Amino acid sequence: MAVRLLLCAFLLWPLLAAGQTDRPAAGVPLPLAEFRAAHLRDIAYDLSLTVPRAATEPVRGTTRIRFTLRHTGVPLVIDFDTTPEAVQALTVNDAAVTPQVTNGHLIVPAAALRAGRNDVTVSFRAGDVPLNRNADFLYALFVPARARQALPVFDQPDLKARWSLTLTYPAEWQAVSNGAALPESPSTNGTPGTRTTRFAETAPLSTYLFSFVVGDFKMEEAERNGRTFRMFHRETDAAKVARNRDPIFDLHARALAFMEDYTALPYAFGKFDFVLIPAFQFGGMEHAGKILYNASGLMLDESATQNQQLGRASVIAHETAHMWFGDLVTMRWFNDVWMKEVFANFMAAKIVNPSFPQVNHSLRFLLAHYPAAYEVDRTAGANAIRQPLDNLQEAGSLYGAIIYQKAPVMMRHLESLLGETSFRDGLREYLAAHRFGNATWSDLIDVLDRRTPADLEAWSRVWVEAPGRPTISTMLDVRDGRIARLRFTQRDPRQRGLAWPQQLRVAIRLPEGVRVLPVMMDGAAVEVPEAVGLPAPHWVLPSAEGWAYANIVLDAGSRVALPRDLPTLGDPLLRGSAWVTLWDGLLEQAISADEFLTVSMAALPRETDEQLTARILGYTQAAWWRFLDPAARMAQAPALEALLRDGLTRASTAGQKASWFSALRDVALTAPTVDWLRQVWARQVRIDGLPLSETDETALALELAVREVDGWQGVLDTQLARIANPDRKARFSFVMPALSADPVVRERWFRALADAGNRRREPWVLEGLSYLHHPLRARASAGFIAPGLELLWDIQKTGDIFFPKRWLDATLGGHRSPEVASMVRQFLDSRPSDYPERLRQITLQSADELFRAAAPASRR
Repeated sequence: MAVRLLLCAFLLWPLLAAGQTDRPAAGVPLPLAEFRAAHLRDIAYDLSLTVPRAATEPVRGTTRIRFTLRHTGVPLVIDFDTTPEAVQALTVNDAAVTPQVTNGHLIVPAAALRAGRNDVTVSFRAGDVPLNRNADFLYALFVPARARQALPVFDQPDLKARWSLTLTYPAEWQAVSNGAALPESPSTNGTPGTRTTRFAETAPLSTYLFSFVVGDFKMEEAERNGRTFRMFHRETDAAKVARNRDPIFDLHARALAFMEDYTALPYAFGKFDFVLIPAFQFGGMEHAGKILYNASGLMLDESATQNQQLGRASVIAHETAHMWFGDLVTMRWFNDVWMKEVFANFMAAKIVNPSFPQVNHSLRFLLAHYPAAYEVDRTAGANAIRQPLDNLQEAGSLYGAIIYQKAPVMMRHLESLLGETSFRDGLREYLAAHRFGNATWSDLIDVLDRRTPADLEAWSRVWVEAPGRPTISTMLDVRDGRIARLRFTQRDPRQRGLAWPQQLRVAIRLPEGVRVLPVMMDGAAVEVPEAVGLPAPHWVLPSAEGWAYANIVLDAGSRVALPRDLPTLGDPLLRGSAWVTLWDGLLEQAISADEFLTVSMAALPRETDEQLTARILGYTQAAWWRFLDPAARMAQAPALEALLRDGLTRASTAGQKASWFSALRDVALTAPTVDWLRQVWARQVRIDGLPLSETDETALALELAVREVDGWQGVLDTQLARIANPDRKARFSFVMPALSADPVVRERWFRALADAGNRRREPWVLEGLSYLHHPLRARASAGFIAPGLELLWDIQKTGDIFFPKRWLDATLGGHRSPEVASMVRQFLDSRPSDYPERLRQITLQSADELFRAAAPASRR
């Protein structure tokens, strides 16, 4: 026993800060997590919480934590990142113990514990930060490791537990959690006007997957395929609810049926509820049995575009897929958080297809993944898919486009390498083997490696473990009017000597049409013997059909001919691949912004695919604001506005018209167009075939205000009065000062964001920041750059997982000047040695286009 105790103490030693054995390091460091995972078993939480009506009053609770302890002799570290006085009583195995809260942990003395079953009861005041309290509703959001900021828990993904919850709350509110609600009883504390709901014990769940919601919600219920689905929402527009209700239930039912069939495992979490949260921080969050969604993503307006409809289907499919990938089988540590996200997105692409038979889904995959992944992988701040993680308090910084967009591209290449059936069967084996448990990327690779002769570990080292993308260049030799040689080379821009094994689909434009050749590139160079002897091509595109993942460098002839032919190409997927390559060319200075706009303005009137129309409009807006100076914008504004007005008139559906209208609204500069937009907002002019919703008119009012139209304050005040939904009205009120023409008002609004409490409603903050830093206000808002960057570390500590990157995007997105680029570089150069490396990375990611736009032509 003495040896065993010595071993335990030795294992605990790395957890202790500054040599003080009673002060574990802040956060959830990896050694602490590994120690607890080795010594704790069979965890169960029995949690009781009382939620008062007033958001200013504390949520109070008691939790009983039961667990089996393999060995004793060292203190037990429970995570509870709050003030010491928040712990009001502590009982361990029926004996009162003096609470000790230090460095974000509740310490249970070793002497109070015993080998085997233990019972710890804590009475406490809950921390507010992850409870997202509003005037008349609350929702708990604990991802990635924020349960400890509200509750005493073992806050790590590989300590799954069964949860029982009792909630007491105002009687007219609704309550929902992971488990099913049991029959209600009168309030246990006898307080008038309250009700108490007890929820059934859950299947084993990680702390980040536990959640509850209470508040003023309405509930819709529907049955599909013998299963009852419930939707909780706060939408006040009855027509909007009626219009969206059935599609939302249908999409969930289809996603669930697909996943049960694909995985050969039934849905494991009993009931299936979902809650639509106004201004939710994410698109969705996959709490088992109770998904949370951003309300605006599911409750679509009558004029919803095809991309918005696809986006709704995708987020529903994504969160439903998480019930298997993430909830049923969870990563052991958050360095593998990407695994749950890649499979959720990868499965979502498969799930959505049957619901939209009219959509080109190969094009959808290309446009949904490649551009966003490239936005990170082309930068100096690029990160690998799988990243090291020493402490869970840094886990939120792992999220981003590489996880959500690059990883599905990688997985599609892996599926192609194994074959669809073998790949699916491998996933089935993996899920069945780790059901209700935890697993790593190595566990999955071991399963898949047995199903292919390829060396998946070597393959993974390039695709999963390394950041960046290759540069693939075309070498074309034409002699006597025929191809004498076609060769592709790849190089690693970071000079590590890496080569990305991947399939290419090479499009060759011959006199008689386009021919596509499959090419396997598994080294530094590959010859294409099938092309030898073909007629001299107009151009060659190695990224056709949306497969190649790389910065594509065209040969000299193709750089000229492809943009000229692009508007007339017959295949939408080929056009999409060419557009992605062309945008890379603009950023790499192979084509100028003027040339890019010329091509886009020629292509837009001819484009027939709604997805591509939206993509080209998006690229056009980005080039317009980022890569054209104000004088060039004003010179081209009449032509672009006329083109967009014409597109709006010609569009045949409300969704198509909405795409054209939003682009026109966002780029408008000339007095006649701005005046026309004001008449539309004032309801003096009606756009045939485009019903404008409350949301549309709100966005239009904001755009008019930032352009400082005459009577701009009256526009905002009138719009505020128009808004009927209380949640949308509160958001608009918050954003309004950021739109003010008075710089003093704007500065006061920004300075208030230094208080983390004023940043709680993150989507509101981001909308206000985007207008504060609008390109039309760029010169005036440059003074907010440095203080905005200085807040980043605090934002990372206090905000949710996507907030730091989105804060940077909103702060830097409207700027293109060398002065602002210099501010960002100076900020990075002046950081202390302990500044988080991931914050440096995301700053470089967000600033990449700013650096490119600000650099002289010879340096870009």
